[in-house]
Amino acid sequence: MKKIILLLIVLITSFSFAQSTGSIVGKLIDKEYNNEPLAFANVLIKGTTKGTTSDFDGLYSFENLTPGAYTLIFSFVGYTTQEIPVTVTAGKVTEVNVTMSASAASLDEVVITTTTRKESETALLLDQKKAVEIKQSIGAQELSRKGIGDAAAAVTKISGISKQEGSSNVYVRGMGDRYLNTTLNGLSLPSNDVNKKNIDLNLFSTDIIENISVSKAYSSKFYGDFSAGNVDITSKDYTGKFMLDLFAGSGFNTNAIGKNFVRSEGTGYWGYYGRYAHNPFAVILSHGIDPVDAGTPININYGGSLGKSFNFKDGSKLSLFLTGSFENNYEYRNGVSVDYTLVEKKAFDAAEEYEYGTTSTAMASAIYKIDDENKLKYTSLFINNSSDVVGYFGFDGTGRNRDAQIDTEKGFYQMNVQFDQTRMFVNQLEGSHDYGKLDVDWGLGYNLVYSDQPDRKRISLENYQFALDNDPNTNPVFYRNIPFDNQRYFQNIKDDEFSSRLNLAYTVSDNLKFNFGYNGKSKQREFENIRYGYKVFDANYPVTDANNFNAIFNLDNLRLEPNDPSGAYEIKVINPLPGLSTTNLPGLPENSYTGKLDIYAGYVNAEIKAGEKWLFVPGARFEAVQQNISYDVINLGNNGKATINSNTNFLLPSLNIKYSINDDQNLRFTASQTISLPEFKEVAPFVYEGVTTRIGGNPDLLGVTGPGYENVSDKSYSKILNFDLKYEWFMTKSEIFSVGAFAKKIEDPINLVVGADATGTQRYFRTGDKATLYGVELEVRKNLLTNENDDPKLSLGFNGSYMKTKQNLYSNINGTYNLSFNRSSDELQGASPLLLNADVNYAPEFADSKYQPSAALVFSYFSDRIDALGSGQLGNIVEKSVSTLDFIWKNKIGDGLELNFSVKNLLNPTIKYVREATLGDIIVNSANGKGISGYKRGMDLSLQLKYNF
Repeated sequence: MKKIILLLIVLITSFSFAQSTGSIVGKLIDKEYNNEPLAFANVLIKGTTKGTTSDFDGLYSFENLTPGAYTLIFSFVGYTTQEIPVTVTAGKVTEVNVTMSASAASLDEVVITTTTRKESETALLLDQKKAVEIKQSIGAQELSRKGIGDAAAAVTKISGISKQEGSSNVYVRGMGDRYLNTTLNGLSLPSNDVNKKNIDLNLFSTDIIENISVSKAYSSKFYGDFSAGNVDITSKDYTGKFMLDLFAGSGFNTNAIGKNFVRSEGTGYWGYYGRYAHNPFAVILSHGIDPVDAGTPININYGGSLGKSFNFKDGSKLSLFLTGSFENNYEYRNGVSVDYTLVEKKAFDAAEEYEYGTTSTAMASAIYKIDDENKLKYTSLFINNSSDVVGYFGFDGTGRNRDAQIDTEKGFYQMNVQFDQTRMFVNQLEGSHDYGKLDVDWGLGYNLVYSDQPDRKRISLENYQFALDNDPNTNPVFYRNIPFDNQRYFQNIKDDEFSSRLNLAYTVSDNLKFNFGYNGKSKQREFENIRYGYKVFDANYPVTDANNFNAIFNLDNLRLEPNDPSGAYEIKVINPLPGLSTTNLPGLPENSYTGKLDIYAGYVNAEIKAGEKWLFVPGARFEAVQQNISYDVINLGNNGKATINSNTNFLLPSLNIKYSINDDQNLRFTASQTISLPEFKEVAPFVYEGVTTRIGGNPDLLGVTGPGYENVSDKSYSKILNFDLKYEWFMTKSEIFSVGAFAKKIEDPINLVVGADATGTQRYFRTGDKATLYGVELEVRKNLLTNENDDPKLSLGFNGSYMKTKQNLYSNINGTYNLSFNRSSDELQGASPLLLNADVNYAPEFADSKYQPSAALVFSYFSDRIDALGSGQLGNIVEKSVSTLDFIWKNKIGDGLELNFSVKNLLNPTIKYVREATLGDIIVNSANGKGISGYKRGMDLSLQLKYNF
């Protein structure tokens, strides 16, 4: 009884005290950053020692204040300090919300503060915490600390994401290129490669990246062609008085250094080819075959950034930003190159490639802040990327070819000289407008891409062992099965894409907000290739110097008359001009196709807050999709010329639920219905022939029916059901622990399959009626040592995912192309059961020193995964697991100087693809990888100097 009385006294006393005191609460808004919450600002009660800071959501509070008059002081570095008088009333909560704006007297500080907030790990964790959908981001600060040079490497540091070694293919939750979308500032980007849906993320250097976010769970604002995720790159911008950054660096690859590098004739140091205006036949007559010297294999990179803002009397502001960079790299690969289906078709136990690559980037942005409510932004981006590869296959004289004419067991040799160039132009205009309860956000984009493979040269020899015996009486000869065994090949791709977005956000109340939006894009691709072959007349024509083919294939040796005994060869084309011969004359494209994709979509969603804990976001998207592809290809004979269409409408529901357990912890759940559309390259039946691989499309993917067709879907899409559940704990401003589970069901999935036929061509098929994917993800960022500002001095990061996949396989597929499977199920192509990423970072501090070093070790791993399904009795092609380890050491000296050193690929693993066979694994090549398998990339050492003015 005494305890009950005592408890009542305490409760009454507490209630009476609460009635005799008051509270102040409020929210700080960042005017300079799209009116987002301003975290970590200082709030003091003037004349006292009582103070606090705003939290992640910009919120602050003072409890149990004696009634009376107070003055609050709001301050943040680089922002105008404000003093606001407040009257506290007993038993009431007084709300004071404040908008903070930049101080004109300290604009330089504003630049540092606002830019850091948009690029820092702390700001991106804040963004992740507040986000409606499930997403993760990595910013410029983390990219710099981990020595990450491009967007492809950046996204692999996010849980559940891996990159295919030897290519730019990115896998999210085990789902590859065809299941991803890539956007820049929320507007779609085109592909730069005929064999890919998405643009090569390697093209986006970190010089132009502010942050990269990956949304793995669907919401109605995304295009319905959403399966694994959406990768959005936010480009850098600038606000401030003046800024100039310059950098230069150099390095080398341990495999490449000391090698005599060669590249294609007709290409340049800067990665350009200057003969696009000329007819390919004229190029062949005027220019030779042999590669030329590529210079000393020392990597170079340099560039700079320039920014300035202009303030006008009416309060408007214009901010300009310009950045540009150039880098090259030399890579040498030594391994094997094998084409193996049921039997060995072609095999080179000794194969090597010399690759010289370049990337040039230039970006300009202009932001015009009309007033506090209206802002416009224009971004223009240009990227030139080139890859110049010279490959020698069977250079030891032991190359084998089942179709060889002289000796199938030895002496087969091929030289492949290949230059690929991509020129990409991106232009975007964006606007944001605040009309009180209505916010309007819009964007328009136009992309133009030229992706070309000009003048690929491929020469095939037999008896190459005689080139190594130092006997002038024995020499290799040309392989003459068909004229195109010795060839010049030209390929051109042009992509045009218009895109748009519009979102109207109407805030009804603090607990209800509607988003009404529109997305549209119109994309067209034009593709064509032409191939010329050298028909060598003499079966025993001696190749006395395998490094000087120009001495043979020149105008003096060209046979112009049918019976000219002095002529050694003719130039042949497959598709002649009307009425003309196929010999010694220009021709028409061998293969061509035009693909069109139009998408028009409207969406609506509601953000519904239920109390302080719950956020419900139901949404729906209506999307109209029109696909059209017209092709003219040679591999289908009389059926090789056709036009196919697909017009489909979709209604796609989604639901995102967020439960705020407390201020630092969230529980999220999402469910959605999405689709997956086939790509142009998956549909067009053009076949690309590598040295030991062949890959082509399948027109059945757009949905067909016909007599004799079996297990060929009449649908032009795959339907996908998605579920996600995730727990997040934001332990501090830079620490996080999260764990999630996800599941997907895919109807009519598409897979890359190796045909069990004479050619072994890889093609795309809808291989079964469904596939399922289940997985879990874990992410931890933990500080072991911090300074007085709680910034990490020693920190650890880890993320990983484990997945289990299964898809049903048809026993037979009969359509335009036929195949069968000897099993009823398999794992999903591209899915690694286990993905791991980890890093250790150390940034010591020295008292009264301007020297700020930091060091990082960055590790990643993916387990074995299927690269292509095997059909018939063929086993799968499997990409073997790879572990990588990088070391990055950065040194800031004084206010502007930075000296950086890195060693990448310390473990130097073997990059290998194998064919699973009954007698054991056989090393083969991947159509998605390089021309060589079973090679080591070598370590990359680099040193860089940066200075900020």
